Order: sequence, then structure tokens, then C-alpha cells
Amino acid sequence: MRWIKKGLIYTPNARYDWNKTHAQVPVVDMLDDKVWRIYYSSRNALGQSNCSFIEVEAGNPTKIFYEHPESILPFGKLGTFDDCGIMPTSIVNVGTKKYLYYVGWTVRQTVPYHNSIGLAVSDDGGKTFAKMFEGPVVTTIHTEPYFNGTAYVICQDNLWKMWYLSCTKWKVINNKPEPFYNIKYAESTNGINWKRDGHVAIDYLNESEGGIVSASVIKENGKYRMWYGRRSAIDYRTDKNQSYRIGYAESMNGKDWSRKDALAGIDVSPEGWDSEMISYPCVINYNRSKIMFYNGNGFGRTGFGYAILEE
Repeated sequence: MRWIKKGLIYTPNARYDWNKTHAQVPVVDMLDDKVWRIYYSSRNALGQSNCSFIEVEAGNPTKIFYEHPESILPFGKLGTFDDCGIMPTSIVNVGTKKYLYYVGWTVRQTVPYHNSIGLAVSDDGGKTFAKMFEGPVVTTIHTEPYFNGTAYVICQDNLWKMWYLSCTKWKVINNKPEPFYNIKYAESTNGINWKRDGHVAIDYLNESEGGIVSASVIKENGKYRMWYGRRSAIDYRTDKNQSYRIGYAESMNGKDWSRKDALAGIDVSPEGWDSEMISYPCVINYNRSKIMFYNGNGFGRTGFGYAILEE
């Protein structure tokens, strides 16, 4: 498996207050055979995440047809789970509606932030969304006491499946609290109420690994395939050798996975926008192949690009 990089698609031009930097966590909605909509997270001058989208030519995403001039969801009310930021993470078509799962951000005094997963719905094809609830659909429970982040959701035969980031601890490293998180699995009958039994889908390889993030899952020929971001526990913000890379795993049932990171087939470039880190993959099927949308340096500060799979 080898991914052929095709280049950078989009990075913000900072002309709006809500998108001064970053185009992080691309989430692709294949509208039809001509247009794809790509939701992404940008940041304002305070570093708070906002969600918006661009529309690109199907199969040729460097050709941008439209850039939405506004963020599509407001921050939550003071004290709610998303009062400091919103980041898209997965989109599911439900009849004539679209369900957009998003990560809500708030801040705490003892650790830098807290995340939960919210749900918004669109009745106009994904141009506008309204939050389904003021509270999250996935958040801390007695068996998962820290936080939950990026998730990938699909619905198969009326069973909803979610692979989501689950923080397992905070640890002070170099005088700074750092989160550790793996990917867990959950199921639902309606996409709202989730049964979580703590089943770990992708676990840490060893004690030096600190984060597994942003699952992207495809099922084909009876097998599930997942791409995700993975990083070291220390110095991942400053040392390119410890920063995010893209991993790969396979499963026959979607719950129990075998990590095969050596087969991921993609790494950082020698220079340029994705020369220090690559992460937050979103993989879609297209024309008997696959396209991966992903972030590069600075957790999306340099924007997102794409690659095409050559198997």
C-alpha cells in the first residue's frame, strides 16, 4: 500500500475573524459526482476552534468552487461543553438529514481543556446546521472520567458504530499536563444514545506512545480498514520525530483490531507543508481507489491536502 501525495488543498487566508489560522480535521461529504463539501476546523485570534466548509470539484479537490464565509455553528452557552470551541469530526446522511458530529471545547483550571462529542443536524443538505442538544451525546462517564474527542461514525443495517478518542489519563511532562488517549468503540440504535462498554479498538503500542486520534474507517470485502493519527508521549509539539504520523489497522468485526502501522504507506515529506507531521486522516472511496485527506504541520496550521492510494 502506497499513497501518492497530490498536494495542499486549502489553508485559511485569515480575512475573517473566526478563521485566522488552521484548517484542521477535514471531514468530507461527497455530495454528488461533481461536488464534494469539506468541513474543517479553523481558529480565531484567541485560538478557539470554529467549524466551516469549502466545496471542491469531485475527484480534483484542489479546484475550490466555494469557500463559506462564516462558521456554521455558534459556541455553546456559558458553562456548556462547547462554550470555547467547535471542531467537526464525522458526518452521516440520515434520510434527508445530515448528522454532523463535532468536538466541543471548554477550558478547565487544572488541565488546559476538556472535550466532549456533540451532534448537530441539517435539513438543507448540509449548508446550515442546528445543534440537536445543548449537551453532548458522548462525554465523561464513571468508567471514562477524562474526556472524549474525535470520532468516526457509520450506520450499517440500522446499527450505528462509533470509533472515538478516549482520554485515559493526564500526566505532567516537562511541567505541563499532557493527555494520553486511545480509540474506543461504541454502538447505538439511533445515533444519539450510545452504548459504551470501554471496548478498546486501537490501544497504545507501548509506554512511549501518547495519543491515537481521528479514526477513519472503511468496510470492504468483509473487512474493516482504519487509518488514524498516532504520536509519541513527549515532545510531539516540538520534535518532528515524535510528532503525529498516520497509522493503519484491520479488523473483521469492527471491534477487535490488528495494528499494521508499517503498512500505512504514507509519511512526512522531505520539505514543505507536511514535512513535520501528518495526521487527522479522512479516507473515502472514489473510482475504484481511495483518497486520503489529511493535515500537515502544526496540527493543521498549514492546512490540509490529499493523497491517492496505489495498492
